[in-house]
Amino acid sequence: MRKPELLAPAGNMEKLETAIHYGADAVYLGGTAFGLRNLADNFSVAEMAVALDYCHSRGVKAYLTVNSYPHNAALQELERYLAEVSRLPFDAYIVADPGVIDLVREISPQRELHLSTQANTINWRSARFWGNQGVSRVNLARETTLEAITETVARCPDMEFEVFVHGALCISYSGRCLLSSVMAGRDANQGECAHPCRWNYRLVEEKRPGEYYPVMENDSGTFIFNSRDLCLLEHLPEIVASGAASLKIEGRMKGINYVASVLRVYRQALDEYWADPEGYRCRPEWLEELAKLSHRGYTTGFLFGAPRNVGQEYHSAYIRSHVFVGRVEEVLSDGAAVIGVRNRIQVGDELEFIGPGLRSSRLRIDSLTVLDPLGDAVEAEAANPNQRIMMRPPFEVEPFDLIRREKNP
Repeated sequence: MRKPELLAPAGNMEKLETAIHYGADAVYLGGTAFGLRNLADNFSVAEMAVALDYCHSRGVKAYLTVNSYPHNAALQELERYLAEVSRLPFDAYIVADPGVIDLVREISPQRELHLSTQANTINWRSARFWGNQGVSRVNLARETTLEAITETVARCPDMEFEVFVHGALCISYSGRCLLSSVMAGRDANQGECAHPCRWNYRLVEEKRPGEYYPVMENDSGTFIFNSRDLCLLEHLPEIVASGAASLKIEGRMKGINYVASVLRVYRQALDEYWADPEGYRCRPEWLEELAKLSHRGYTTGFLFGAPRNVGQEYHSAYIRSHVFVGRVEEVLSDGAAVIGVRNRIQVGDELEFIGPGLRSSRLRIDSLTVLDPLGDAVEAEAANPNQRIMMRPPFEVEPFDLIRREKNP
């Protein structure tokens, strides 16, 4: 058994840099089309080349998502796109559609192929079938149980398997949802999901059309389709023991605070377990860290069987305890840190600086130095998003470290 890779989302270059800073072994990213997150920032072909250089110079792998289900009308454009990216040294393509696989074979016959969760692989015979088609790794459907993961890995020893361990879940079968197409005219299977399962709804009885009854759970309405977020941190030993080759984190649409906070926890947990499986324990502070993120409540999904009602979050859309307020952009030779402000910071705030390895330090803002557009320092009572500030923390910080504060201190 070898140590699983930790695979992180990279919705743009900033998220990619953040993922690598916080310990990703590999990242997955998409172009401006043919992935399932077309509404993320994503990468142009020129940006992909820069991203690949950045990854490979740091020993990190990069996978390109080409996992949409294209219609006939899109095939010519897809062929042009695959020809354009064929010169780039991606470590693998993530694919789902058999026609896309066939076209990749034509254009880039040596390219390693990873099968997306969109292909809904939940049994070892399906995995073996895809292996016979030249797929080297399968991202198993989120509906796969731990028992099924273990059996599938054992029966397909020449293949690798990837398992989602953290992130948003879909109410439909591994993403095969039509709600967005019907209700918003945006096809989820083409990468344009509007997430109508996160909207609030009211109840209507069929013989009383036009009479809408609120099913109230809070002031925002009810979220009857709203799945809780997946969190398998407490079951990391079982997943590693199953033989999974890659532990995948969902979230190309999410911000760098999410990427950093999730990665720093799973990185430390995986490293500690691998170093000492017998003495390993899931630390309460890891779960506390994940609880600080914006989330919809956590579930283990289908890992131990059908989740029934415990997989749904009926009470609220999101739980938030902390606000992401800035990122360290540069550390000067005299120790001063230049910080890009993302949410308002003001004198009196208590800020927490977080880095890899659960590094965390706090300071209270007694004075604030804002850098104006010309780079001149100006004392101020507050700094707003997109401004830059300078401070000298009494502890070590690094570029890409993030800064947050409690939402309701």
